[in-house]
Amino acid sequence: MSIRTAELPVGGNVAAGIGWMVLTSLLFVAVTGIVRHLGSDMPAVEAAFIRYLIGLGLIVPILLKTKTRLPARRDMMLFTVRGLVHGIAVMLWFFAMARIPIAEVTAIGYTAPIFVTIGAAIFLGERVQIRRICAVMAGFAGTVIILRPGFNEIQLGSLAQLAAAPLFATSFILAKKLTRSYDPAFIVVMLSIGCTIVLLPGAIMQWRAPTPEELFWLTMTAVFATAGHYTLTRAFAAAPITVTQPVGYLQLVWATLLGTLAFGEALDPFILLGGAVIVGAATYISHREAKVARHQTTPPSPATKM
Repeated sequence: MSIRTAELPVGGNVAAGIGWMVLTSLLFVAVTGIVRHLGSDMPAVEAAFIRYLIGLGLIVPILLKTKTRLPARRDMMLFTVRGLVHGIAVMLWFFAMARIPIAEVTAIGYTAPIFVTIGAAIFLGERVQIRRICAVMAGFAGTVIILRPGFNEIQLGSLAQLAAAPLFATSFILAKKLTRSYDPAFIVVMLSIGCTIVLLPGAIMQWRAPTPEELFWLTMTAVFATAGHYTLTRAFAAAPITVTQPVGYLQLVWATLLGTLAFGEALDPFILLGGAVIVGAATYISHREAKVARHQTTPPSPATKM
């Protein structure tokens, strides 16, 4: 498998992109459940570092079996920036997951698509149709219904997740750009290397010996998260980011069910209402894009950037 694949499709298979994104949401909610189970005993930066170190060990053997060559200097800068922002975002996410309910973490995370859509339009040249804007705004409205700003006390975990959202958005935009030239597996390897390096200093400063149980669960986190990053990158390679992102809203459904059934978190009716709005938006955009794809077997050049 050649690492540099300039022929990778950009937005060429909407149905596949949506399918990869649904799988991604399931994998990431599994990660959410494991991190919630671990709790806050281990420093967030150490937990994130161990997760990425194990993930790197899982995927590097695959890379060694492929023909590799270093990316160009400009692309290496993109990989470096992505590792930096994603590493910081993951640390903030680990911190938030240990302190606020799963559904709230997931809901706050949905401010990221607002930044993703804007960034994709500005930096990737993707045309944002009215229906996509409406779907993203509906998702945001659903998130506001869930959080009810002004009525709930803002916790430190909520602030951490709010800070992580634009960083994750930046990482996703860079991943989308890199899928135009590189294989998804290589992009995941580079992310693991970057995050491991970024998190290392903080992990050293706050290090404590992990227990065998913690190492087991962090290994499982690495397995699911690494697989999730791979499927996410495949989704970005298959379809425009403004198509796949609304489908990711389905993760809120899985997260809410997990929090209620596995951790006994209260099932807030506002979460149900907001989730219904979000799922409706995701379902609509998926249906519309699949319909457009059926009528455009070989889309013209502008359509591939919608």
